[in-house]
Amino acid sequence: MRNIIVAFLFFYSISINAQEPISEVCKIANSERRSAERHMNLEINSNTQNYDITYHKLEFNVDPAVYFVSGKITTTYTALANMTTLTFDLSNALTVSSVKINNVSLANTAYTQNTNELIITLPATQLTGTQATVEVVYSGAPPQNGFFAYTSTTHGPSNTPVIYTLSEPYGARDWWPCKQDLNDKINNIDVYITAPSQYVSVSNGVEPEAPVINGNLKTTHFRHNYPIPAYLICMAVTNYSIINQTGGAAPNEYPIINYIYPESDTTSVRAQLLQTPLILNYLSALLENYPFANEKYGHAQFGWGGGMEHTTVSFMQNFSRGLIAHEMAHQWFGDKITCGTWKDIWLNEGFATYLAAIIIENFDGPAAFVTEKANMIGNITSSAGGALYLTDAEALSVNRIFDYRLTYNKAAMVLHMLRFKLGDTVFFQGLRNYLADSNLAFKYAVTTDLKSHLEAVYRSSLTEFFNDWVYNQGYPIYSISVQNTTAGQVQITVNQTTSHPSVAFFEMPVSVRLLGANGQTFDVVVNNTVNGEQFNTSVPFTVTGVQFDPTKNIISRMSMATLDNTDFNFETAIKIFPNPSSKSISVSIPENIEIENAVIYSVLGQKIMETKSQKTWDISSFTSGIHFLTIQTNKGTKQFKFVKE
Repeated sequence: MRNIIVAFLFFYSISINAQEPISEVCKIANSERRSAERHMNLEINSNTQNYDITYHKLEFNVDPAVYFVSGKITTTYTALANMTTLTFDLSNALTVSSVKINNVSLANTAYTQNTNELIITLPATQLTGTQATVEVVYSGAPPQNGFFAYTSTTHGPSNTPVIYTLSEPYGARDWWPCKQDLNDKINNIDVYITAPSQYVSVSNGVEPEAPVINGNLKTTHFRHNYPIPAYLICMAVTNYSIINQTGGAAPNEYPIINYIYPESDTTSVRAQLLQTPLILNYLSALLENYPFANEKYGHAQFGWGGGMEHTTVSFMQNFSRGLIAHEMAHQWFGDKITCGTWKDIWLNEGFATYLAAIIIENFDGPAAFVTEKANMIGNITSSAGGALYLTDAEALSVNRIFDYRLTYNKAAMVLHMLRFKLGDTVFFQGLRNYLADSNLAFKYAVTTDLKSHLEAVYRSSLTEFFNDWVYNQGYPIYSISVQNTTAGQVQITVNQTTSHPSVAFFEMPVSVRLLGANGQTFDVVVNNTVNGEQFNTSVPFTVTGVQFDPTKNIISRMSMATLDNTDFNFETAIKIFPNPSSKSISVSIPENIEIENAVIYSVLGQKIMETKSQKTWDISSFTSGIHFLTIQTNKGTKQFKFVKE
């Protein structure tokens, strides 16, 4: 997503590439976490919830050399309840000079500014369902409060002036009167930027006509016809060079427009930009067509470390492939579908981080992808706790919203674990269905929306997974033992502890690589659902070594996989699990041992159940207490004691 940096944090000036992906994500996270205040007023303004914005005309007058903005914002809205006042979010540092309702001027006593709000008293009660248009004229120097939503600085050897904006999460009010929540997208916008004529202006969407020059000023018009939240509306002005490219394929091509500082228009940067259409076309094939193909995609260079995914034009500090991929991925996850609350921010940042990793997987190969996942896992497990889904209190902290370890890396790896659990076909179809959902597309989504779409394709519940990995904290620590039983057979025993008490046990597929004396490898995936679970599998060689999760498919730390060289013993080869149990019991048994008969007795010796060739028994109707299971096999007879809870 965005790439902002907290004033009191360090800048990470590490360029992104396949060899330094983790540093790039760290830089992105820290640049997005740009407030100097650990806690900002991030709560939804309850005073702005009684209307729905359908249109903005934003007219800005700026000079990059002067830290000042003046403008006229014309807003069309619909009343969601009977209204006597209309409230916008607006910094107290900006001064409103006039207000019109339906083109009728209001007396200056009809509007007031306080506590970063503009409160307009309507001439008469506006009834539910009716529409009105309000025009606000304002000006001032945007606040320099540590958030820096509006920046005026210089670039290059000539110290050329530049202004740019970055409003995520709640900085739009610092430079224009708006409604900056996560429940109301503006249906479409027109943006007019008037600036000295030597500069190039940038905003969302496309230019429907050529800029108009009037004396030493130039007005550039941009139109964006897709729903957009306030925080994704942007502006940048300086002496940009323009590099044009094309995305998509004939006859459905669309422009890629890159606005670059002249000093950055080098052979190496142009080579980096060649990755843009390649990544766009890859993601379009993987997910769906680029969501804003009727307009454009592009980049505008700016001064924050990292980038910010403004719709149709990502603001970029540099043009490394990792940063290009991350911000571009946001056009689907974050811009088309936007997180419905800051508690769900992982839906934006996790997808952008993971899709950038998938670019590594597909452009650089499996080994580079494993390295990227290993780096993320190392960072995630550097602390024992931390959930993806934020608490109410955490959602008020910019630092926590854009936490590098959790919101970016853990979120990306949780998405990978979902892919690992569901398989590529189901996982990516679930994502495509999520993106295509008319209730979510160009609107907002929360965590349960993604979960429902994945469950619908998976045809099974993911509640356990989401509880463990999204809503609760920590990770599993595995102890895996592998034993050769008979020729061509091994028994795998899986035990785990957890790093955080919020999760007692992580149910997950676990991958184990079995090694042979002559360099053979055999990968096994076991679906671990209880502690101490045993799995028996055929292997085409005698196992001499074992590795845990060699391709890094699960978040874990300090896990061990060892070869048990003790002789195979029939008495210990068959295991019962879970024990105790309230619903069912099963036995783990080598494949070369066959169950011929099984009898379950009560503690008084009464026969309760008898089966043939069965490995799982339903005990839900049994009385609570101790029972006995006697199994007769082709290798001998074994008796177990178990407890029905």
